[in-house]
Amino acid sequence: MRFVVAPDGKLVPDVHAKLPGRGCWVTADREKLEKAMQAKAFSRAAKQNVQVESGLPDQVESLLAKQVLNLLGLARRGGHVEQGFAKVDGLLRANKAAALFEASDGAEDGRNRLLRVIDPTDGPLVVGCFTSGELSLALGRENVVHAALKDGGVSARILEECNRLHGFRPLMPVEWSKRPMALRDGAG
Repeated sequence: MRFVVAPDGKLVPDVHAKLPGRGCWVTADREKLEKAMQAKAFSRAAKQNVQVESGLPDQVESLLAKQVLNLLGLARRGGHVEQGFAKVDGLLRANKAAALFEASDGAEDGRNRLLRVIDPTDGPLVVGCFTSGELSLALGRENVVHAALKDGGVSARILEECNRLHGFRPLMPVEWSKRPMALRDGAG
């Protein structure tokens, strides 16, 4: 994660890594960012006094979440996202999904039916840290609970951004990891 010092001396997160000026890099991880803040590493790296706001980790998390949702919306407009239970289920069964996006506030029964299709050791990334409202806004449709990102296209970029977001928030609620084993025979 890149940060730059603004002309007024404040530290600014540079999610896109395109802001002008000399950048300071920190691993995209909340704990490492907090350690860098405590150790005043940004002032040392910039060779000047840098004002770092205490809410910086939360700001970075928010920006990264927004970045993932924006990219997901672009992928939908490019035809790389399927929405709705039946379409997502078909994509998962065909092993053509790079990621499954499940609304954190969606119904457990539908989510579990889709999670059973996925091989937990070699399946697509499961992202469940967004609400139905957030997914709906990003994908331009009401009540989005299930969405799947197709392999190829912008999927590598979205997976990279999800990885960065994972350093600041769990991508999937802990209780979801206790899901039933994948069904090997394709039954559902």
